[in-house]
Amino acid sequence: MNRLLPRLLLTPAMATLFLWMIVPLVMTIYFSLIRYNLMQPDQSGFAGLENFEFFVTDPSFGTAVLNTVWLLGSVILITVVVGIAIALLINDPFPGRGIVRVLLISPFFVMPTVNALMWKNMMMNPIYGVLAQVWMFFGAQPIDWLTDYPLFSVIVMVSWQWLPFATLIFMTSLQSMNHEQLEAARMDGATYLQQLRYLYLPHLGRSVAVVVMIELIFLLSIFAEIYTTTGGGPGDASTNVTFLIFKQALLNFDAGVASAGALFAVVLANIAAVFLIRMVGKNLDK
Repeated sequence: MNRLLPRLLLTPAMATLFLWMIVPLVMTIYFSLIRYNLMQPDQSGFAGLENFEFFVTDPSFGTAVLNTVWLLGSVILITVVVGIAIALLINDPFPGRGIVRVLLISPFFVMPTVNALMWKNMMMNPIYGVLAQVWMFFGAQPIDWLTDYPLFSVIVMVSWQWLPFATLIFMTSLQSMNHEQLEAARMDGATYLQQLRYLYLPHLGRSVAVVVMIELIFLLSIFAEIYTTTGGGPGDASTNVTFLIFKQALLNFDAGVASAGALFAVVLANIAAVFLIRMVGKNLDK
């Protein structure tokens, strides 16, 4: 009875959570197996794997997958490397460290759409943006970032927003380091690079695994920055899998193909999650 009562009390909440997760998934699977184009209501019925074949053979599919990989890899690499550098830089006490930490963390709370609009209009605008003014100050021709380097521009925006998250995790991890080991290493004449290689980086291994896992799962659904700034273009230059699903759903009005693409994204996210959970588990066992 002592075991049964807590489970009975949790049953309504667990059932609600289960339905909240399973109903959209079942509907997505259903729509992915039928013909459901809003512009062609007369064509309906069971489609089998046609929607999946149409989505995979879309001319934009290969570019979207490649852009997604580049986006994920670049943002994770930037946030991990720069996040560790910033965390190490502000790890030791100095006047105003609390204010600096708050300022470093604050970009993470900016909404993705606001983040994209800020970079689009304030930073990367080729006429009155901050970067354009810097270029003209040095006598150089301003760059139209969103047109000439669309994917790189999106990577910069997303990295700027996720960098505080990685920095916060690494700062927290550094606070739990064994300072006696650091003092002993300094007394033995270890250089800072040696301390970084043999003490700091091994200690941050678990934190790096957690940051990579969380960012990889969330960055698979990057959409607002692309929609607000480049619109997936020019052409497909900045289109990722999520934006390709959007184009199929709301630009082509094909809910069946969009549902098939959504299932592809779910499978991709689950494969990445399983791989990363195993990686994190190995780090936790060390």
